[in-house]
Amino acid sequence: MPDWKKLIEGKIAIAKRGASPSKASENARVPAGQKQVNNFPILDLGIKPWIGTVEWKLRVFGLVEHELNLDWAAYKALPQITDISDFHCVTRWSQLDMDWQGVRVRDVLALAKPLSTAKFATMHSYDGYTTNLPIEALLDDDVLIAHSVLGQTLTKDHGGPARMVVPKRYAWKGAKWLKAIELHGFDKPGFWEVRGYHNEADPFLEQRFSDDE
Repeated sequence: MPDWKKLIEGKIAIAKRGASPSKASENARVPAGQKQVNNFPILDLGIKPWIGTVEWKLRVFGLVEHELNLDWAAYKALPQITDISDFHCVTRWSQLDMDWQGVRVRDVLALAKPLSTAKFATMHSYDGYTTNLPIEALLDDDVLIAHSVLGQTLTKDHGGPARMVVPKRYAWKGAKWLKAIELHGFDKPGFWEVRGYHNEADPFLEQRFSDDE
């Protein structure tokens, strides 16, 4: 099995292009170990699925009263918001004041009506990627299923037509090319989590890897 910790640390050089050093003491919004950038670097697993808005659907299933299969029109008919938040990538870069447009995840979950036994979620992407979070983490005001950022429609490189944004966690928790949200009664680690990434991924605690306290 590849050494995933070394692999991700090896990608730091990608993020350094356009980066400027930043310390927490200089800007408390930039976590320790991160550098501020302005160029929104692109990172993925090497697979960039082409999903148009005609083909795109979002399924919400598992421990819910009403399974959802939202097409693009139904998704865009939900309350749309703009939220400005900071974006922290595990490869040690942060971009501040990103203005995401989309739908709050909690509004989508409200339609599905999670059962009382639903405690955790797995996000599934069109490229086969998965990541996990407690349901409580999805209920914050700033957790979105976004279709636009920085005044532009999301490109395929950045997870378009729709991706999840979870500002309080490292960005790998915000699945690109979002396909489905599955609710469980138990935690189910996703792609990076089973390969040694930290299950919680709090950037201000530097929870990059499972051996980081």
